[in-house]
Amino acid sequence: MPANKLYYGDNLDILRSRTYFPDACVDLIYLDPPFNSNRNYNVLFKDESGKQAESQITAFEDTWHWGSIAEQTFNELIVGDHASERVGKTIAALREIVGTNQVMAYLVMMTARLVELHRVLKPTGSLYLHCDPTASHYLKVILDSIFGNDKFLSEIIWKRTSAHSSAKRPGPIHDVILMYVKSENYTWNQQFMPYEAEYIDMFFDQNDQNGKAYKRADLTGAGTRNGETGLIWRGIDITAKGRHWAYPPSKLDELDKAGKIHWPKKEDGMPRLKVYPEDNEGVPLQDVWTDIRPLHNLSLERMNYPTQKPVSLLERIISASSNPGDIVLDPFCGCGTAIAAAQKLGRSWLGIDVTHLSIALQKYRLKDMFNLDPIKDYAVIGEPEDVGSARQLANDDRYQFQWWALSLLRAKPLGGQEGSKQGKKGSDKGIDGVINFLDDNSGKPKRVLVQVKSGKVKSGDIRDLVGTLQREQAAMGIFLTLEPPSRDMTTEAVTAGFYHSDGWHTDFPRLQIITVEELLHGKTVKMPPAFGTFKQADKVKPDAPQTLNMFDDE
Repeated sequence: MPANKLYYGDNLDILRSRTYFPDACVDLIYLDPPFNSNRNYNVLFKDESGKQAESQITAFEDTWHWGSIAEQTFNELIVGDHASERVGKTIAALREIVGTNQVMAYLVMMTARLVELHRVLKPTGSLYLHCDPTASHYLKVILDSIFGNDKFLSEIIWKRTSAHSSAKRPGPIHDVILMYVKSENYTWNQQFMPYEAEYIDMFFDQNDQNGKAYKRADLTGAGTRNGETGLIWRGIDITAKGRHWAYPPSKLDELDKAGKIHWPKKEDGMPRLKVYPEDNEGVPLQDVWTDIRPLHNLSLERMNYPTQKPVSLLERIISASSNPGDIVLDPFCGCGTAIAAAQKLGRSWLGIDVTHLSIALQKYRLKDMFNLDPIKDYAVIGEPEDVGSARQLANDDRYQFQWWALSLLRAKPLGGQEGSKQGKKGSDKGIDGVINFLDDNSGKPKRVLVQVKSGKVKSGDIRDLVGTLQREQAAMGIFLTLEPPSRDMTTEAVTAGFYHSDGWHTDFPRLQIITVEELLHGKTVKMPPAFGTFKQADKVKPDAPQTLNMFDDE
């Protein structure tokens, strides 16, 4: 089985599985859990003109409620198989302080998961918990009880937006990232931040003949040397001054020829090295990060996925606290930014999410950015693998089934379930998904509309879909069904005729009935090649800056 894996399901159940996650198996953990902000996060889809479509899907709801599950998890932390005295006392004390409410439910559910994350982390590993100031103080107390307060390494402040208007308080513009380590023998690769403009103006106060700013640095070191660095150079007896050259004379000649040495005007002045801003790596990493810009509405990286973070943010964390080949885990992986950054940097990765929408988006992203295949390049665990498990998913949650089924076609999902965690705004007009393609020189995409059915089907469903195609002026339609179609349905589909592609000089069936079983056995849609669903991610090239066209944070 491939080393890289995506897991569908509750991350607590998955993390507690020693089969999936034995002790000390992960080098770095990054998690960006819901912040208990009492709101729904919607994935907004736009049509090809850039206008927002009517439908939107609620990717998740981060409101936590105190109920039987929270109570059971609380008891497990106090007296259960996963209990520890220190953690139990901490969570019990917090309940006394916070009360039995949504915030406490959030803290209980997070504590149970952080206990398991500590277990699976290697002794050389680090954990980065991304949160906002409304929860960071509680989470820090919990992390102290699990890791030990001596394992707290840093509270990183990331400026996530440029400004925020608040009438009665300072504008909240930062997130908190809490960094803990498993032991004193943790992995750390020093990272550097770029110089601020004020620093460059102050210290790089000289200009060369081309107008480039530089600062002057000493070319000598204290103490004498008997080797090359103690020789006389350009008439200067450096040993007589009680010092030595920083470079041998041959290297000094090279620097001088390249115009990198500053010669003073006064006759007895000492030459100095010209240091340009680009010659230095920058400022060693500090705990306030203002140099990583948030994602804005026009960002190429933006995927319209709620809570998405910039890839550069995850690249910094992964580069600092892991090495190539290490395993990076994101237990709340969402649209997969940490997964994408880990793949780009040559790390192995594990991601967990509780929605098939998230898993589907990550599959698209990995395909578009790295051309990865979900069979040979990584494994997806928890998705249906046969008709029986697909039927079980449909019985459990037909909207999760719908998103999974659409991912088999790489169709963009539209709509959802009114008034639920997987909700929608507006009407989906009988359309569950769409595939766009280009087959002429107009530059205007054409659409294949997809309807997904998990229950009984009949010929009237096909006639309705034909009517939808006409009303929506769509090129083609797909009726994706869990149950086998009847003969009458097949006849209705055939009578819908063909779509003629001028670009490919080929006729395609205008309406196609495809079963889930056929897709699981490799059947594909007969249509012109698709040029992308959602906003397609740019492929990552070695040593090239990463740009991404998919889904984001507010």
